[in-house]
Amino acid sequence: MGTIKKQIYLDNASTTKIDPKVLKEMLPYLKDNYGNASSKHTLGIEARKAVEKARKTIADKIGAKSGEVIFTGSGSEANNLALKGIFFWNKKSNTGKNHIITTKIEHDSVLEACKWLQDQGAKITYLDVDKEGFVNFEELKRAISDKTILVSIIHGNNEVGTVQDIEGMGKICREKNILFHIDACQSFTKTFIDVKEQNVDLATVNSHKIHGSKGVGALYLKEELKNKIIPLIHGGGQEFGLRSSTENVAGIVGFGKAVTLSSGKDVENITKLRDYLISELLKIENTRLNGANGKKRLCNNISIAFSGVEAETLASYLNAKNIFISAGSACSSNKTGISHVLKAIGLSNEASGSTIRASLSKFNTKNEINSAIKEIKGAVKILRK
Repeated sequence: MGTIKKQIYLDNASTTKIDPKVLKEMLPYLKDNYGNASSKHTLGIEARKAVEKARKTIADKIGAKSGEVIFTGSGSEANNLALKGIFFWNKKSNTGKNHIITTKIEHDSVLEACKWLQDQGAKITYLDVDKEGFVNFEELKRAISDKTILVSIIHGNNEVGTVQDIEGMGKICREKNILFHIDACQSFTKTFIDVKEQNVDLATVNSHKIHGSKGVGALYLKEELKNKIIPLIHGGGQEFGLRSSTENVAGIVGFGKAVTLSSGKDVENITKLRDYLISELLKIENTRLNGANGKKRLCNNISIAFSGVEAETLASYLNAKNIFISAGSACSSNKTGISHVLKAIGLSNEASGSTIRASLSKFNTKNEINSAIKEIKGAVKILRK
């Protein structure tokens, strides 16, 4: 049997490798400390302590109180809880408010939830973005009406890496007395987030984008909103009665550990690799970078269109070389077609179809990036012929 060629994983915006230190922290809760965090015996009490420790770690990271973090099964679930929960509370309370503002570049879990809410009587405004993917503040102000209950914005875009000025938007929402929700799944631990300082009322984060395990997310919910949101799941009353289900203790413990391990040094190193990869790929003729530059871009995101090359074919070619990237975005289930994000920033169908996304992590090395550059340059040359 031949040896397996080393894999170069550049699809960290889809999911990340679990950090060995995270796995080590989780194992006892899968093996010996397997108690239900709601049980009153020793094993249950140990599990509860572990859950609360992780909750505090996550809360501290975003400047929140411990009791403002609600664990969910994913970032998608947390987004759904934020939008549907707030909408249905308003409906039930007969506030007369039914308007939600979002953007055309959101993650599918927000866009699909909004689409579904329209059938339940919600009015949705989808804001345009500029060619780099930024929301126009004046347009946001104009969209707000006396019926508006919530503004929901993706903080760091999963496809093109654009990082929105959430502080500026938070200020607008605070002045107009509107709730502000951010989807921070891609930006959490990679950019500065302070929910109090930035006037954020709800924020979605998750574990598997930061080297934790899949199947764990969290919603930051400002304390005074706890009785102004309707749960999606009813049952045993876990998570302050807002998310019934036995807690995934091992996953939550891993989530907390992943947050503890995140560091500014890693962000710095990833940024350097990102800039190097971008500059090398832009040396290829007829290429363009999608999204913003520098600090206004997620430290790990590279989105590049290679004119005259089909992205799916390029991804396939690289896959055969054990280099893993995605064509556009890979958060949806094998969805093909033109990316709504690339369309929203004004790319033609041809440019969208020739866009690849590479996303880095702290585990990538300069050698790996050099190998990837070499293979991508070779592949583009062959495919253009």
